[in-house]
Amino acid sequence: MATQLIGERFFLYLWPMRVERARYFLAAVETGSLRSAADRCGVSQPTIGQQLTLLEEELDVVLLTRSRHGVRPTAAGQALLEPLHRLVQAEDGVREAAMESSGSYRGRVQIGGVSVTAEMIIAPVVGRLRKHHPGLRFTVREGASTELEAAVLAGELDFGVITMPASPASEGLQRVPLLTAPLGVYLRADHPLAGRDHVNWRDLATWPIVTMRSGTVMWEILHQHLQSPDVVVQAMSARTVKVMVGQGVGPGILARLDTSADITGLTWIPLRDAHPIHLCLTQRQGSQPSRPARIVRRLIRDTAQELAPRPGSTAQAPRDSATRRIQ
Repeated sequence: MATQLIGERFFLYLWPMRVERARYFLAAVETGSLRSAADRCGVSQPTIGQQLTLLEEELDVVLLTRSRHGVRPTAAGQALLEPLHRLVQAEDGVREAAMESSGSYRGRVQIGGVSVTAEMIIAPVVGRLRKHHPGLRFTVREGASTELEAAVLAGELDFGVITMPASPASEGLQRVPLLTAPLGVYLRADHPLAGRDHVNWRDLATWPIVTMRSGTVMWEILHQHLQSPDVVVQAMSARTVKVMVGQGVGPGILARLDTSADITGLTWIPLRDAHPIHLCLTQRQGSQPSRPARIVRRLIRDTAQELAPRPGSTAQAPRDSATRRIQ
């Protein structure tokens, strides 16, 4: 009972304070940097520094220790993390209920995606949300998986939908499995390998190869299995790989995913000695995304589950993706 009263008095005391200052404080603690916190919150670094100073004056405590290496919470700041989280969540709950009652979400969501996820997952989600929530705005950045994870960690993106790299996630990042697909080769129907039911890596050693550019997961996989592959085209997108294959440039190394259906005349053959690739959602650990970002993230998960084919087909969702909830 006493704890409950203390909590209620705390909220009554804080309510006149601008809740945005609490958001700035939480962002500073999560990123460890005023610059990164400012980038995440969409304000200048001087602004966030000034607002945090005002917050400390209002609460009459020092919340952050500042140094050239960044910021970290003081003992008082650490003690206030949970109450301030509750304060922010309370306001979020009020605003979300209001937006749901009015049938409209507003704000900007910044998403990263590799070319295949931008086409088959992100674009359908954006189209669906724009139809019902015209106040939403989106930034979609395409790039290699490692580049996008660095941007997510730096707070430049809300999250990314990527091909899971072989290396572990960096500290501060969390990867949530979405979809698994087999790896194989796209060929023109008149290619000598096109009549096979499968190929092995060694079968590709003497052929010119089309694949994704250096720095991508597909590039790394190729070079793990072939010592000196004859890569004649490094493409920026899976669609470009297929276009090049269709023009007779050479076999294209890609996972089997239903994209670029308008490119006809190609056949896909599985690489029997290749591991499947995994698509995942990458996000900052412990982050508090905006309400629109949470909605987009939830729909991305749902869309990936809808794309998971029926038993006996060539791709499937990872076993733990159906039970792991994106919060």
